Amino acid sequence: MLANYLIGLREGLEMALIVTILIAYVVKVGRTDVLSKLWIGVGIALVVPLAIGAALTWGPYGMSFEAQEVLGGSLSLVAVGFVTWMVFWMGRTARTMKSTLHNRLDSALVGAGWGVILLAMLSVGREGIETSLFVWATVASTGGTWEPAVGALLGLLTAAVLGFLLYRGMVKINLGAFFTWTGAFLILVAAGVFAYGLGDLQEAGLIPGSGVHAYDISGAIPASSWYGTLAAGILNFNPSPTWLQVVGWVAYLGVVGFFYVRQHRASGKPAATKPAARATAPHAPIAS
Repeated sequence: MLANYLIGLREGLEMALIVTILIAYVVKVGRTDVLSKLWIGVGIALVVPLAIGAALTWGPYGMSFEAQEVLGGSLSLVAVGFVTWMVFWMGRTARTMKSTLHNRLDSALVGAGWGVILLAMLSVGREGIETSLFVWATVASTGGTWEPAVGALLGLLTAAVLGFLLYRGMVKINLGAFFTWTGAFLILVAAGVFAYGLGDLQEAGLIPGSGVHAYDISGAIPASSWYGTLAAGILNFNPSPTWLQVVGWVAYLGVVGFFYVRQHRASGKPAATKPAARATAPHAPIAS
């Protein structure tokens, strides 16, 4: 539940920041007449991920066991790919997100401003689809119980409240530190989802090695125990993984973790500035 709460909080805060930036700019340029169109786009962007989540949850009923395992394993790997891309994309573009959205909004505001619907739908919808797919994968990897879904919902609600408070200037958050640490946590969770997806594909017979377990510590850490359940809910812990799952978990965490640390070390270094460019205004922070 905690893992999905943090996932919902992080992804929801990204969506809230995008909506806040769009609304603030529309008000600033005096185009409050398009606010209704902006909210229409946001509404569509929120409905689509819910529909995708519902289809993924109830759609596989009636499929054979092998087909369900293939679908679950494949979508788990796709979810890991989306989340990995999103974590690195956020680290690369956070500083320029505000100016990029402003430029796109300038184009969308031409005429009656109907392009605002599409801009809001695409900007928010991408985050929503990623969230829906990854939360579904984490819920599936923990046995499909209701607690992870509730955790994600609570995270999204918290993000909505924080987004409103940020817009009103009532709270201040170190967004750089927030996204850095939650990004690292998401990579850790994604490693478990990646291993789970490999296990599903092994059970479906697409990948060999289904019955070859690297170890079995279910006696020391029973999956039904509170601490086993907690580890499974946060880290997708498996007391009896296959060798491929162990190798996949270590490889994903090692490779992605290495590039994540390198990206943030590079972004923390001060950029060299030419004397003539000293008067150039820096990019505005994401939440201002």
